[in-house]
Amino acid sequence: MMPSPTPTWPRPERRHAPTWLALLLLTGLLAGPAETSQADVTASPEEAVDEVVSPRVSPHDSRDYRVLILENGLTALLVSDPEADQAAASMNVGVGSAQDPDDLPGLAHFLEHMLFLGTEPYPEADAYQSYLRRHGGSHNAFTAPQDTNYFFDIEPEALPGALDRFSQFFLTPLFNPERLESERNIVHSEYMARIRDDARREIDVLNQLLNPDNSLTNFSVGSRETLDPTGGEASLRERVIDFYERYYDANVMHLALVAPQPLDELEAMVTERFAGIADRGLERPTIEEPLVREENLPRYVEVQSTRDSRHVRFMFPVPDPIQHYRHKPADYLAHLLGHEGEGSLLAVLREAGLADGLSAGMDRGDERHALLTVSVSLTPAGAERIDEIQATLFAAIDQIRESGLEAWRYDEQARLAEQEFRFQQHGSSLQSAMRLAMNLARFPVEDVQYAAYRMDGFDQELVEGYLDALRPETLLRVYSGPEVEGEHTSPWFNAPWRETEPGTAGTQPLAGLALPEPNPFIAADLTLLDVQDERPGQRIEERGFTLWHMAESRFNTPKVEWRFSLQHPDASRDPHHAALAQLLAGWLEDSLNEEFYAARLAGHDIEAYAHARGITLAFSGWRDRQDRVMTRTFEQLMGGEIGKDSFERVRYRLQREWRNAPQAPLYRQGHRTLAEALLRPQWPTLSLLEASRELAVDDLRDFRDDFLGELRLQALAIGNLDAELAEREGRQVAERLEPTLPEEAIPDLTPLRIDEALPTLHPVTSREESLVLRYLQGEDRSLESQARLAVLGQLIDTPFYQRLRTEQQLGYVVSAGYSPLLDAPGLSLLVQSPDIESEEIQAHIDAFLDDFGRRIEALDDDELAPYRQAVRDGLLERDTSLSGLTNRLWRALSYGDTDFDRRERLAERVLAVTVDDLQRTWPELRGKENTVTIAYDPGDEPSDVVALTRQLEPLPEADD
Repeated sequence: MMPSPTPTWPRPERRHAPTWLALLLLTGLLAGPAETSQADVTASPEEAVDEVVSPRVSPHDSRDYRVLILENGLTALLVSDPEADQAAASMNVGVGSAQDPDDLPGLAHFLEHMLFLGTEPYPEADAYQSYLRRHGGSHNAFTAPQDTNYFFDIEPEALPGALDRFSQFFLTPLFNPERLESERNIVHSEYMARIRDDARREIDVLNQLLNPDNSLTNFSVGSRETLDPTGGEASLRERVIDFYERYYDANVMHLALVAPQPLDELEAMVTERFAGIADRGLERPTIEEPLVREENLPRYVEVQSTRDSRHVRFMFPVPDPIQHYRHKPADYLAHLLGHEGEGSLLAVLREAGLADGLSAGMDRGDERHALLTVSVSLTPAGAERIDEIQATLFAAIDQIRESGLEAWRYDEQARLAEQEFRFQQHGSSLQSAMRLAMNLARFPVEDVQYAAYRMDGFDQELVEGYLDALRPETLLRVYSGPEVEGEHTSPWFNAPWRETEPGTAGTQPLAGLALPEPNPFIAADLTLLDVQDERPGQRIEERGFTLWHMAESRFNTPKVEWRFSLQHPDASRDPHHAALAQLLAGWLEDSLNEEFYAARLAGHDIEAYAHARGITLAFSGWRDRQDRVMTRTFEQLMGGEIGKDSFERVRYRLQREWRNAPQAPLYRQGHRTLAEALLRPQWPTLSLLEASRELAVDDLRDFRDDFLGELRLQALAIGNLDAELAEREGRQVAERLEPTLPEEAIPDLTPLRIDEALPTLHPVTSREESLVLRYLQGEDRSLESQARLAVLGQLIDTPFYQRLRTEQQLGYVVSAGYSPLLDAPGLSLLVQSPDIESEEIQAHIDAFLDDFGRRIEALDDDELAPYRQAVRDGLLERDTSLSGLTNRLWRALSYGDTDFDRRERLAERVLAVTVDDLQRTWPELRGKENTVTIAYDPGDEPSDVVALTRQLEPLPEADD
């Protein structure tokens, strides 16, 4: 893995924590902060503002910025983006699980949950959630060791009302005593849902090895047992309030607000609502104790994994490099150690058959201390030769020490970072707000946008300081594998582990290490072309090949996105062919990994992935030099040698993924089983695994010849390129591939119609929880049917969640909403529970559906209108990145939407949905002939989904 100049901030799922925090903690679902009283909000907007400053932004960033420091100490960053169609806010509170009291682990996380459950002006537990849902919004929160972050997005017109409710979490929380026990159960369900997660098990073991006086080693989630003080519920409520009053304070709060309203209007919104938050004179807590006691090093540990996966982590205590963000010395070293090009540590390990992946970067940072970590994904052979891998790692470190500290290497990284900053794409309003609120808590205001990219110059002495910390005597090594037999068990996640002795000191490193050469893929021509189309146009249409192109300059970046779909009629004919298609795509990426790592560093990405119709090649990068990457990729696809080593490496990686599928989160397995039942072709992972076991390298070579010998090619180019260049580059690919098949030769991916003979289906899983996924299918694939179910999905979401999760405490993972399979409309209702069996869950779902039916009967148009509008606005939400725009248009093309107006037509149908429409549709949805249930309790035998659904017919299409 390469270090990135920008942090990854994926759009958060409504009910699940952001994935970028998955290795740190178990996050909260619904939560928020609070305190003070409404009467405290007395300052006028002018009086409340103590200081106004502005951050440094990209030269192509047309948004307006303003940073306010309120008199109570709260810092607020306002971003006025006239093009935003969603407003978003994120409040970062500089306190987290590291401040948990010793006798109540998980208290910060529990507080996060409690603060969403009512305030003085809005005492209902779902007042905030319901308001957001009515107005097309989403929300969530997470608790990290040193931060608790609360965030939402919503339609801009509804922003004042959302901030009314949001700000009261910080002003007048109720800490509702009636919700204490239910929310403690929810926290416990969250803990149990993650208890077999290997990453958390490894962290639990690591915490036993680190300094117990450093509060990052605390158990952060909480459980029924840890959240049970001596005085019972009354005492728990007192402790929650005490924690809030001890740590929550305007001085440690940082608010980011991104919306289309002008800055003055946003400033008034913030000062009117947040100036009354208590100023207790607090500061962000710091952690002084070292993360590791070096006198206890080196240490070597082995941990038993639940998945069939092996890796080793080499960790070294270092100062947290956030202190040196202007020079990024640790990034410099991580770049060299994590490089994947020729002569790199990974390349040498791959050549020896010991590893199939490697990453280098920082872990467990507390703003003073951190661990510089090199993680290696191992093959079974690599698991037997870890000492040799370790020796090779230290040889790579010595090589950097001897000849790798050169200013030109730093300057090259700085140049790439500056390019990315110059043409920065901000993502959604919510992504921006979350990133900025977190950065406000860590960096000077002027650098909240620039900190991740800033590289002020090569400081060799600083780099040498970090390099000197990478020594055998300060090593903490953790190996994880399924075969480990432990002598100890970790306290919270029950991971068996044992301590081992260091290997033989004389182990020799592998040969072949070399430092990277200058990067030949760095774009030189970054001219922004003045070209713009409103929608894609077909530039080439001939037998076997179509090309669509759209010039796009609104993102102010000289980048281009290409998609090539190589389609073959037999690509997914059976599991054998489907497995071969995945192997071919995986081999292509694997065989080019060393050659193209420099290209990826320079901003040129390539992804190859198999699908029902064949294989797609996706290229993303600067217009300049992208043709080199594309040309070389297709050369390799057509003529590159498929070696046995590469074949075995890719097959092992795929088989590992398929073997581990039964251990995936249960809710994901439920949705996967649904897709296996109602989409054709769609092969179960166990079928792919069995098929792959029979394959040899010659089978892949033969498949490539057959696959490329009879193709249809569909291509799409979106970005800062004109039609002439698109046609030239597209035709070069077509001339190389020589596609001949007409469109009708390629079978479609088809959604199937449920029938009443379909039994309850059980997923293939090894999980110990229970699950119910109830799926209600629309009558056909028409836009009208899609529109009705989309509106019903908007209506059903919050009440289902509120009743089955918040009130009835059935589990941590609870959701309901619109869930189409391709263009087949449907509603999914899901509950995953650690201790309630599926039969009882189904009874609760049935009762809810009966009551919801009565709500539909009583519905009037005034109540329906905001939900209808929210669906329409969500459909027409603007694209916030070039890749996002391209992916949307690529999906449209796969549906046959060559006018690229399907979402606009669907949005029109949504606004036309009436109460009568929903009242007619709801009883039809409840019929057995339109319903399928995926259910599981520990011990259930898995269903033969393919056999049980073989008789299903396609869901009818429509002419619209």
